Amino acid sequence: MTILIDRDQVISGPGLVPSERDLARDLTIGLVNNMPDPALKATERQFMKLLQAAAGPCRIRFHCFSLPSVKRSPEAKWHVESEYSDLSDLKRQKFDGLIVTGAEPVAPELDQEPYWRDLTGLIDWAKANTRSTIWSCLAAHAAVLHLDGIARRPLPAKCHGIFDCDVVTSDPLTSAAPAPLKVSHSRLNEIVESDLVQAGYQVLTRSEEAGVDVFVRQYASRFVFFQGHPEYDALSLQREYLRDIGRYLARERETYPRPPVSYFDAATEEKLLRFEKKAVHQRHPALTNELPGLNLRADIGAGSAAAALFRNWLQYLSVEADASVPACQPKDIGPALGLPKR
Repeated sequence: MTILIDRDQVISGPGLVPSERDLARDLTIGLVNNMPDPALKATERQFMKLLQAAAGPCRIRFHCFSLPSVKRSPEAKWHVESEYSDLSDLKRQKFDGLIVTGAEPVAPELDQEPYWRDLTGLIDWAKANTRSTIWSCLAAHAAVLHLDGIARRPLPAKCHGIFDCDVVTSDPLTSAAPAPLKVSHSRLNEIVESDLVQAGYQVLTRSEEAGVDVFVRQYASRFVFFQGHPEYDALSLQREYLRDIGRYLARERETYPRPPVSYFDAATEEKLLRFEKKAVHQRHPALTNELPGLNLRADIGAGSAAAALFRNWLQYLSVEADASVPACQPKDIGPALGLPKR
């Protein structure tokens, strides 16, 4: 299915055929959505909203895919088969940009995952067949492992929350981005900055608490890596946290989850601390009915940093488009990106 995204509307349909004039103004973006079943539909909606917020004068032809080797429930498999394009279609078309998400780990090592062969094949294809590809969270970890043998390292505790990230290298991707960038992270592992720098990657943003945030490397395609989740909306971390509490109460995990960093307001954190003490002593799934009402901090700024980065990414794709095609870019966009006029 093709989804047409611009600033004012999102139109979808299997028979969507824009006029030749509209097609000339399009960017074609693919999303390879490998997120776990509970987050599958939410992730596609979140990236659609993010691209819509960042589109500016662009019109985006948006296609969803998923790696066939990612294990799915019958319901999720039906959704992918009925609403997503086949991965073979991706490799038969020319995409301006590609976004690849992580997947739920099921093996002790990344290169032992059942989807490893499909994912590494996609990495190799994207190097030569896109203008730029974004690799998010686990997909970023998998890409640097495949490309340069950089292994991620386990963290002593889950990196989970909204973190202030600073721009450390001037780059068109971070132009006019808010300072600091507030970015959602949710992961059990990390890529160490020294390993990236030694292998030739350029780190663009980092957090004192969360470490490396965004980094890049140039091939025929410009690869952009996010250790965090740029697509997360305001409630994404809350949903994960409540899911983990439920798993603890159901004895599907041994440790009680920590609240996301810099996320809930002070009163909510106090209520959650009282609930944790009760949960540890009265561990039972029915206790989820007694969870307190949750309020977020007023300053989390979910989405604003990601919209700025994605706006710059779309502008980069527009500038790199064939000069003979009237790409969807405002006048004088090249100098704004630090690029020569065409």
